[in-house]
Amino acid sequence: MKLYELSQQYSQLMELVEELDAITFRDTLESIQEEIDDKVENTVKLMRSFQGDVEAIKSEEKRLAVRRKAIENRIESIKEYLRNEMEIAGIDKVKRPTLTVSIANNPPSVEISDESLIPTDFMVPQPDRIDKKALLVALKEGESIEGCSIKQTRSVRIR
Repeated sequence: MKLYELSQQYSQLMELVEELDAITFRDTLESIQEEIDDKVENTVKLMRSFQGDVEAIKSEEKRLAVRRKAIENRIESIKEYLRNEMEIAGIDKVKRPTLTVSIANNPPSVEISDESLIPTDFMVPQPDRIDKKALLVALKEGESIEGCSIKQTRSVRIR
């Protein structure tokens, strides 16, 4: 039987508490409760197996990200080496049957030496962010703030 079916049976049994004799009620309740406990335990075991998979995948993602970054840095280093050596030799272009390598000017960019000296006309406004932690503290202290309220949620905790 599935966990949701057991939950429904449990709820139905609770509705019939006054119609059943105590022994029948207790035996049925214990039977359903045992099945629910088994299903919950097995569900948690499955979840933990998935959590192990997630951790292994995260670890592999980190390892691959480090490797990718090292290769990207190597590529940039080789490109910089190539540019430098071509400039030293005074060569702007190398044309081969399978590829062409040329040194070109990049689009102009801005280098900021002191941000505090830049006029505000050139600043991009940042959107306001709500400090939910400060709001929670204020609401818990009894302050009334329009547009928000304290919400209590529930979650599953497994030890």
